[in-house]
Amino acid sequence: MVKRVVIAGGTGFVGQYLEDKFSESGYEVKIISRREPHIIWENRNEIIQALEGSDLLINLAGKSVNCRYNDRNKEEILKSRTTTTEILGKALEECINPPRLWINSSTATIYRHSEDKPMTEVEGEVGTGFSVEVAKEWEKSFFSFDLPVTRQAALRMAIVLGSEGGVMTPYKNLVKFGLGGVQGPGTQMFSWIHIEDLYRVILFIKEQEQLSGIFNCSSPVPITNRELMAALRNKMNKKAGLPSAKWMLELGAVFICTETELILKSRWVLPEKLIDEGFSFKYPTIQEAMEDIL
Repeated sequence: MVKRVVIAGGTGFVGQYLEDKFSESGYEVKIISRREPHIIWENRNEIIQALEGSDLLINLAGKSVNCRYNDRNKEEILKSRTTTTEILGKALEECINPPRLWINSSTATIYRHSEDKPMTEVEGEVGTGFSVEVAKEWEKSFFSFDLPVTRQAALRMAIVLGSEGGVMTPYKNLVKFGLGGVQGPGTQMFSWIHIEDLYRVILFIKEQEQLSGIFNCSSPVPITNRELMAALRNKMNKKAGLPSAKWMLELGAVFICTETELILKSRWVLPEKLIDEGFSFKYPTIQEAMEDIL
């Protein structure tokens, strides 16, 4: 029988990578998206048909947070996550033969700004503010479903690094044009994961049938912003880069329609649960990741 994976919100940077990897491994991949020719969110029957008999459901759906946090965008960011999660949960409840595993995106942003200690699944401290509330509601929606056959795992993802899109494109441009210096204080922690390790985490959870719940999905070696920018400059053979003070970032964020939280919040996250279960990272350090990506 053909193995099948359903990826909801699978048209972005991460989704396209996962689609390629699963297709290469012999899986039939079904994508749920806002637009045809994929399965659209309004087509409940087709969603159920795709899930019926599939091996795995991965939900990545959600409006990008790379925007200004005005009222309209805030509402879209929240609803695009909770509503799609609820649609999938209700569809799974109607399946006769549902997938054995449902992996749902979450975010490492759920933890507080931390420069004093790392955040783990057990000892991590949930923060405050809009982004944190979105993450909390997202996970609440996900775990509100009690599915007798389907295991559920929420991945609190750090920043995903890869060669074909994502945050690496703007970071490379900053370094290329001489602006690859420290951003803000430079002491804020940067938690990240190589996109191939993200794929490997999904496979690991799929294979280890005892695993469920919340997982920090990040490299075991987070770094400071200062270390990140130095690693980028070193790999791109740029000896120096102009620093960006906080006020410069705030001004620039207005012009490019984003928020400085994406750069200035200190995300210090450790994947304690994955490590305890025996997962081994292919790219544990930023140097190894940069060597592959660049």
